[in-house]
Amino acid sequence: HVVPTGGYFNPLVNPIEGIKSLILPSVVLGAQMSAWVTRMVRSSLLEVLSQDYIVAARAKGLSEKVVIFRHALKNALIPTITVIGFMVGGVFGGAVVIEQVFGFQGISKLALDNVLMRDYMVLQGTVLVIVLIYVVANLLVDVLYAYLDPKIRFG
Repeated sequence: HVVPTGGYFNPLVNPIEGIKSLILPSVVLGAQMSAWVTRMVRSSLLEVLSQDYIVAARAKGLSEKVVIFRHALKNALIPTITVIGFMVGGVFGGAVVIEQVFGFQGISKLALDNVLMRDYMVLQGTVLVIVLIYVVANLLVDVLYAYLDPKIRFG
């Protein structure tokens, strides 16, 4: 009885119950993706830590914490952000199942219901909104590239 197993409570009406109703679906939706992101960060970080500029930073006497967080992690996040950008589409695919199981009324459930009712106009609208979110997410990925790697500049 810690968190509800189904249903949605509006956080604006009842903040405690609203947050509790979002915990379990968020964990279910994010567990698989967090594993992928963790593996990606780890492999990218191991690759970056063997680069010459990391060895030079350590030779300067910088602490390991500074070397990892200021120098290595920033460069290791570039491929990770690419993967996260592509995962936005997978979130919507998983959201269909999550919304059905937990009884949420979201855009994925709206799209699925309109497929079953053959309401193609509303279905096209929901697909358009999902595609716009996906495009904006990929635009943010490109902007983050320029922030993380000064060598990448858009002209």
